Amino acid sequence: MNILQVASFVGAMLILVAYIGHQMKWMDSGKAEYNILNAIGSAILAYVAFHPFQVGFVVLETTWAAISLWALLRPRQTG
Repeated sequence: MNILQVASFVGAMLILVAYIGHQMKWMDSGKAEYNILNAIGSAILAYVAFHPFQVGFVVLETTWAAISLWALLRPRQTG
């Protein structure tokens, strides 16, 4: 198994941990850990999608990473 395959597996597992955690109600999608797992996992998969370039995969993963980062960094409303 080459390094890109290992990275792809790790990225997918991070996203799946967040997804399963949310679905099983072990993780709140509004909390940092959920968005960190999604952002890192999708960023890894986006990197892998560039080698070789796969346009659909690049669009999906870069969008996923950007939205996860936005959710992580956006100002929180209090009250």
